[in-house]
Amino acid sequence: MAKKPKKKPGSNTIAQNRRARFDFHIEETFEAGVMLQGWEVKSLRAGKGQLTDCYVVFERDEAWLLNCQITPINTISTHFVIDPMRKRKLLMHRREIDKLQEAADQKGHTIVALALYWKNHMVKCQVAIAKGKKQHDKRDTEKQRDWDRQKARIMRHS
Repeated sequence: MAKKPKKKPGSNTIAQNRRARFDFHIEETFEAGVMLQGWEVKSLRAGKGQLTDCYVVFERDEAWLLNCQITPINTISTHFVIDPMRKRKLLMHRREIDKLQEAADQKGHTIVALALYWKNHMVKCQVAIAKGKKQHDKRDTEKQRDWDRQKARIMRHS
């Protein structure tokens, strides 16, 4: 009997919040599970997730993901009344939630979602403690990125 061909390793990333890395200094990252409904998992498999302007809030000692948009696929949206922007519970250990909550209470810090990705058959969310950048910090980041690009061009042509 012939063996099954191995699947090519693809990217496990569903969605990234690139804007967060531009607007914030990332201080520490955590991994959290996300409590989803069945139609949301199917939509994420189809690549319909979006993390722009996504952040974490705390209610009754639980972490919730806000502004994470999961657009329903056409075959599911006829069967359920759905809210693509509903808040979703993050599954984390108590000490991690306490650490995030303590950091969020400090002035200038916020908790943002950086990425949604598959880990085995589960959807995980990478959340981070972040501090907002000033306008001049953003300019410095952009200057550094341009200089790195120019260095790569120079090295490639020499």
